[in-house]
Amino acid sequence: MEIRPTPEQEAFIRQAIDAGRIARPEDAATQAMALSEERERRRAEILTRVHEAEVALARGEGTVITPETMDTLAEDVKRRAAPAWTRRTPGAADGASPCATGFGRAERHLTRHRRRRRR
Repeated sequence: MEIRPTPEQEAFIRQAIDAGRIARPEDAATQAMALSEERERRRAEILTRVHEAEVALARGEGTVITPETMDTLAEDVKRRAAPAWTRRTPGAADGASPCATGFGRAERHLTRHRRRRRR
């Protein structure tokens, strides 16, 4: 099988060869195919998991996510993760709170989520 790259693709391949990222034009095709295969593998995995989730929901399994259950879930995750963050986070040993040392981003996200919900 013969594949012809577009002029833009040929220029890109030449740049990659000149930069030393690949040795030959064939290497570009090999890399492109490897990336495409990996993307298709991930796509198939996602579709399989979506199908499994749909089947589980049809059986009555699963949890309906609402703003209220989202808050409960976030608080539960935060509560369960706090001991681990306290152990691993620099500054936590000196009495700093997990929020100040590791949960800052998560706490800000949760706060934004709550504000949006109130509007």
